[in-house]
Amino acid sequence: MISGNTKICALIGDPVAHSMSPAMHNAAFKKLGLDYAYLPFLVKPEHLAKAVEGLRALNISGFNVTIPHKIAILPLLDILDPLVQKIGAVNTVVNIDGKLVGYNTDAGGFYQALLQHGIKPENKRITVLGAGGASRAISYILAKNGARLTILNRKEQLAKAENIAALIKKDFDIIVKVLELDRLAAELQNADILVNATSVGMSPHSEKSIVPAEILHNIPVIVDVVYNPVETRLLKEAKAAGVKTVSGLDMLVWQGALAFEKWTGQKAPLETMKREAEKMLEAHEN
Repeated sequence: MISGNTKICALIGDPVAHSMSPAMHNAAFKKLGLDYAYLPFLVKPEHLAKAVEGLRALNISGFNVTIPHKIAILPLLDILDPLVQKIGAVNTVVNIDGKLVGYNTDAGGFYQALLQHGIKPENKRITVLGAGGASRAISYILAKNGARLTILNRKEQLAKAENIAALIKKDFDIIVKVLELDRLAAELQNADILVNATSVGMSPHSEKSIVPAEILHNIPVIVDVVYNPVETRLLKEAKAAGVKTVSGLDMLVWQGALAFEKWTGQKAPLETMKREAEKMLEAHEN
């Protein structure tokens, strides 16, 4: 029962109708008996500044930020976590006495998903596909934890990958290789882990994959950040080739769990959150 004492958390983005976050967080609040509720709000880009001030005025406890606002929201917040300042994107905001503090739990969520599967990035040769926001967060956290990185991207977007490499060189004095996507097959002959940090394979285009099935057996571990469907074509073909796989669902749940802990100060019930996300994805597929 929502009352005047209920603490409200939210999601802002465009679109938000198919987000897993409301189901995951409300199930987690219920599991722990917390007087919280989580609501999604559709916010158009031209209304972002007003929406953020509205959330502040309404004393919302915290909120998630999704596409297309993760970068545009930065100047609207009072304090940015150091990781956000490096990555340049926010997906979680905490309201601390009227001050809005921006965090990025995508990076930590990805890293925790790896650890959950017994994968430690240190000294691993990791190939990352793509150079968008997801790649930026993932590449940074991998470099921070000692990985040896190669980023591949389309020829016309290679400058984005070079920007990520420059950031990592500046902060960690690590050289990141940047290559065009047509070098993929040769590069994967020596890779320990492949990360698809693009949206290729996402529903409704789940028949697509960047990586030819015949070269998958060369790679010990494949991680896909796409979570809808849970098992992308890339992961299906990787499993068929005997490769260890990590689904984007694990990253989704972990980033949500880290946000939950920032808002509530309590350890998130991971299994509860994952079950709710799986239910929603099954309903969507059916």
